[in-house]
Amino acid sequence: MPEFVGEIRDTVHKYVKFTELEKKIIDTPYFQRLRRIKQLALADLTYPCANYSRFPHSIGVMHVAWKMAEKLKQKELINEEGTQKIRIAAMLHDLGHGPFSHMFEEILTEKRNLTHEDLTTWLIKNTEISDILKENGFDPGEISKLSIGKSYENLPYVNQIISGYFDADVMDFLLRDSLHTGVEYGIVDIDRIIDSLEVIDNNLAVDYAALYALESFYFARYMMFKAVYFHKTVRAADIMISKAMFLSDEQIGLTSFKNPEEYLRLVDDYVINEVLRLKEESKEIKLAKELILGLNNRKLFKTSLEAIMHHENKHFSSLVGNPNIKHSIEKEIAEKAKIDENYVILDLSTVPSLPFRPFFENRERIGAEYIPVVIRKGQSVSVKSLIEVSPIVENLRGFVDIVRVYTPSSYREQVAEAAKTIFEEGTYFTRVSF
Repeated sequence: MPEFVGEIRDTVHKYVKFTELEKKIIDTPYFQRLRRIKQLALADLTYPCANYSRFPHSIGVMHVAWKMAEKLKQKELINEEGTQKIRIAAMLHDLGHGPFSHMFEEILTEKRNLTHEDLTTWLIKNTEISDILKENGFDPGEISKLSIGKSYENLPYVNQIISGYFDADVMDFLLRDSLHTGVEYGIVDIDRIIDSLEVIDNNLAVDYAALYALESFYFARYMMFKAVYFHKTVRAADIMISKAMFLSDEQIGLTSFKNPEEYLRLVDDYVINEVLRLKEESKEIKLAKELILGLNNRKLFKTSLEAIMHHENKHFSSLVGNPNIKHSIEKEIAEKAKIDENYVILDLSTVPSLPFRPFFENRERIGAEYIPVVIRKGQSVSVKSLIEVSPIVENLRGFVDIVRVYTPSSYREQVAEAAKTIFEEGTYFTRVSF
C-alpha cells in the first residue's frame, strides 16, 4: 500500500489520496495548468454545470487506475513499485492537452503533426517533473510512455489500465461527465468491472459474471457521445472556438511554442483574451473576434445540414476529416451560397461505437472482438471474445459519424440549399435538420 500523505475531496470518488511524490508533481506549474483547461471545452454553453477542468479528471484517473492496479496486485501481477508507476502515469495522462483540449489538438495536428499525447511525453521528459521522477528512482522516459499506454518496458495489461478497452480514463470521464452534465447515461458500475479483472495472455480481460456491467459501460459510452460530446449545440461551440484559433494562430502564437515554458501560457483564457486584444487588420481576425464574442454571448452557429451514419467503413472518417477535402467542400458550399467561405464550417464528429486500441505486440488497431471474457463452470475455465458472448455489444460494432454543416443563422437557408445540392451530387446520404 502506498504511503499516503493527504487526500483530495472529489465529487465522483469522494476522497482521492496522494503520496508525497504525487504531491510534488501536482504542485508543479505544468500540472496546475490543467486547472485552466476545461474538460469539456465549451459544453457548458449547453450543459451549464459542465464547466470543470482537466485537473480533477486527472486526479480521478489516478484513483481509478490505482484500484485496477490493486486488483492485479492481489493476483501478484503488479508489485508496489509498479502500482506507484501506474498512479503517476495515469495522473499525467492528459498533461499535454492545450486550450479547449481536442479543439486545439485538431489545429496542432494539421499545422505541426503533433497530438496531445506527443506533448504529454515531451512535457514529462523536459520539465521539472522529470527531475522529481529521477530523484525518486523513476525513469521519466518510461513514465512518459506509460502515461499514453505505449510503454514497452511494461506488459500489455499494465498499459491497458491507462489506455485500453475499459481503461481508467474512460471510467472516470463517463462518471464525471454524467454527473456534471446531468445526463445520466454515463452512470456505470466501475467497481464491478474492476473487481472482475483478469489477465489472459498478458492482456486485460473480465470475468463473465461482470458481463452486464461491461455491456452497460460500452452502451453508456455510446450514449454519452451521442447525447453530450456530439450534441449539435455542443459541437457548434466547439467548431467556433476551433475556427477562431485557426484564424488567429499566427498572431497569438498558439502552435509556434518552442519550449515547455512557452506552452505553459496556452490555456483557455489565454485564447479568449488574446484574440479579443487583436486589431482587426484582416477579415480573418475580424471573424476570429466575432466568433469569440459570439461564444461569450452564446450566439452560436446553426446546423444547416446533418448526416448521421452508423457504418463499418474505417476509411470514411479519415477521408472526410482530411483538412484539404474538408476545406474544399466548405469552399464549394460557400460559392454556391454566395457567401464568404469562412462562414461555412464542415464538422465531422466521428468515433468507433466500441473503442479501438492498438494491439500491443503489432500496434494494429483492433476492435472489441478481441476483448477476452473468462467463463468459469465448476473446474473448467474457457475464454471467449466479448462479441461471442454479448449480442448487445455485437450490435454496437461499427463507426458513428455525424457530418454537419454550420453557418451563422442569417445564412442558414441559403447554405442549407447549397450544401444539400453538393451532398446529393456526391456519395453521401444526407438528412436536413432544422
